[in-house]
Amino acid sequence: QVQLVESGGGLVQPGGSLRLSCKASGLFLGQYVMAWFRQPPGKKREGALCFSRPDGSTYYIDAVRGRFTISRDNAENTVYLEMNRLEPEDTAVYICAAVVADGLLKLFESDYDYWGQGTQVTVSS
Repeated sequence: QVQLVESGGGLVQPGGSLRLSCKASGLFLGQYVMAWFRQPPGKKREGALCFSRPDGSTYYIDAVRGRFTISRDNAENTVYLEMNRLEPEDTAVYICAAVVADGLLKLFESDYDYWGQGTQVTVSS
């Protein structure tokens, strides 16, 4: 049974930083594309903010490129999201997702098979 469990969310001031973690069980991270999504309050879940392939290559949307960094520790079966220069617009539930890697871009919710429950990030002064 695959489980993804996020942690590390919280309240942070604008300009601050947070590091989120997503611990996977029931799968070997080295075979999966891992992504972070977010769902702002009162809105639908957005497309993938970023993803990391097993070979370490990464993809970011423009809104987070340069501020967010996705990384993975395959031995620990954990993926991370380092978020810097946070803005109020980043307030959302952050959710990690996984799908077996097949060399294709994985940008949409429908591309992913496994999901965590999410962790709340609130950016406010």
